[in-house]
Amino acid sequence: MEIEFSTIPPYLCGWWSIENRKCDASRLIRRIISDEMYHLGIVCNLLVGLGGRPRIRESAPAYPGPLPGGVHPGVNVYLSGLTKSLVGDVMMAIEAPAVPLTEGAHDPLSIGVFYEELRKAFRVVAPDLSVDRQMHERIGEDTLRPVRTLEDVERSIEIIKDQGEGTAASAADGQGDGHMAHYYAFAEIYHGRQLREADGDWTFTGAPVPFPDTRPMARVPAGGWDRPPAEAQRLLDDFDSTYSALLEALDTAWAEGDRHSLKAAVRRMRRLETPAVGLMEIPITGSKETYGPQFRPRR
Repeated sequence: MEIEFSTIPPYLCGWWSIENRKCDASRLIRRIISDEMYHLGIVCNLLVGLGGRPRIRESAPAYPGPLPGGVHPGVNVYLSGLTKSLVGDVMMAIEAPAVPLTEGAHDPLSIGVFYEELRKAFRVVAPDLSVDRQMHERIGEDTLRPVRTLEDVERSIEIIKDQGEGTAASAADGQGDGHMAHYYAFAEIYHGRQLREADGDWTFTGAPVPFPDTRPMARVPAGGWDRPPAEAQRLLDDFDSTYSALLEALDTAWAEGDRHSLKAAVRRMRRLETPAVGLMEIPITGSKETYGPQFRPRR
């Protein structure tokens, strides 16, 4: 759950910073954010199916920092507006497959490998699963369903792996919807071209994917912004209050099996955009860059 949640804030910052929300890059990132919200729902269902309880507010990630669970050691996840560095060093690094079909080093500690180990553990233990408190809800193009059987577990984990890394033979997400897996979608933005396959080779030689014009949100420093101006502080307080309420609603949703709390969390996530974009319009003194959200829950 911590791994899935940790990907959403940096992806949101990159997406919010894009000025034209109808461009290809914006469309790709928005879909990936929806997928990650779906993945978060899957793993929360798995956790409560085992009798556990997600504690999302308590374990909310701090940025910059590593990915949870020992995944991709050495990757430093930070918050900033969309830049080629953010795409390459954070977005692609998070989603990198163990064995990429395109250029890229093999990584035996990818998210896909993590989930494969989780799947093996389910096979060995073969636990009884309870549907109490599991959610059944539409999330973007996907439908979150209760996990009742080991076959459901297998299928759910395969979806997460395929949507993130692609399959062993294809850069598509394996769901038959025509979407590229996250790693390759981010790579299209990075390389500025769509990915194409010819004679078994995958190369970025397709139609152009122009890098979008963006608001120049700076990297959020460790510990957050130091003495921001009054208007920036007001927006930061607004953002963090809404973010805290969002986390509380997610916790309540899976603690009580409450669909209304899950819907409330989705509404609050949408409300984050206004203060986030407002922050990205406030320049940092002595810099050409601007402020941005910190994703720091209020105490």
